[in-house]
Amino acid sequence: MAGRRSGSGVVALVLLLVALTGCGGRPAADSATADVQRLLDRRSAAVLDRDERAYERTGRGTDFARLRAVPVAAWSYRVTGLRRSGDTATAEAELRYRVAGYDPGPVTAGRTLRLSRDADGQWSVDTDRPAKKSAQQLWDQGTVQLVRGRHSLVLGVGQSGRSLRDFADLADRAVPAVSDAWGTDWSRRVVVLVPKSLEGMAGLLGSPASSYRGIAAVTTGETGARRRAPADRVIVNPDAFALLGGPGEQVVVTHETTHVATRARTTAATPLWLSEGYADWVGYRAAGRTPSEAAPELSRAVSEGRIPAALPDDEDFGFTGDASRLARAYESGWTACRLIADRWSESRLRAFYRAVGAHGKRAGAVEDAMREVLGTTPEAFTEEWRESLRGQLG
Repeated sequence: MAGRRSGSGVVALVLLLVALTGCGGRPAADSATADVQRLLDRRSAAVLDRDERAYERTGRGTDFARLRAVPVAAWSYRVTGLRRSGDTATAEAELRYRVAGYDPGPVTAGRTLRLSRDADGQWSVDTDRPAKKSAQQLWDQGTVQLVRGRHSLVLGVGQSGRSLRDFADLADRAVPAVSDAWGTDWSRRVVVLVPKSLEGMAGLLGSPASSYRGIAAVTTGETGARRRAPADRVIVNPDAFALLGGPGEQVVVTHETTHVATRARTTAATPLWLSEGYADWVGYRAAGRTPSEAAPELSRAVSEGRIPAALPDDEDFGFTGDASRLARAYESGWTACRLIADRWSESRLRAFYRAVGAHGKRAGAVEDAMREVLGTTPEAFTEEWRESLRGQLG
């Protein structure tokens, strides 16, 4: 009848609500999420305590032996989602960790964990893998090995101890070289990751291997973190790195270490010709290379009468584009920074870099910094740069 409710219907609704919420009045899904969070809290404590037995009591997932060498100062999971089906569940979580002595800020990684529940109602981890569209961590690729340098920490998978020591030596020489050029207002230490192959490098970057073929190393980290430096990583492509030879290896590691040092002063206002050109300038600063030796692609273009009309755009630095175009972009940035150091001074080059990054936005950043620090304009500077290319590379 209109305006009346069936008593049996009300009872059925109450029973349904009780079944969904449980006796305590809290949704069952929320209870499972809380249980899984407590499990992952215990797992995190086991990692920090280096307690393999406690770790194994939380389930499987990553073999503890793979993690043992990583010196972590912080490790925690935060469950962000849970899909449950009977006695199995899939948890989406955010892993945050810091390497002791090297990371003022945490690395954040998305993880997908599959779990199961035993007859006593206790959850355990079955697998712990990178979340969809998230990069791998080094221990996802195998057992991590560690070598410590004076200013460096090298973590590798599938590499010999001698190889990792060589990387530590390169980084230990790079750090003081970078400080001599840039100054000492940075951490003055660097973490280097050396996977087994190009594919391993790509996995750590969460990108296709084709994007980094021929690229010897890259540096990851958040730009513009003024108050709290990010957790930078120099990630090596061992396949390409092996082709460099001694002097080239040092240039690359010094270049990448420069990115670590300048990270806090590199912002959205900083064009790639400046950030990459400055890193190359520091890398080549003590290498004794002539302009034609350090910039072969640009030298070839200039000798053929193809002098660039302008400094390269950010798009010219894309790894997936033409290799010759990419090389000319890097070489153009290096020759521009070299011109500033030679024409105005190394200290002016450093001040110019900082002034551009301090601008906050791309529009007007280079123009203002050139006027205030160098006393010139982009148009006049470009013409002077092009003339220097004619003189040095023509």
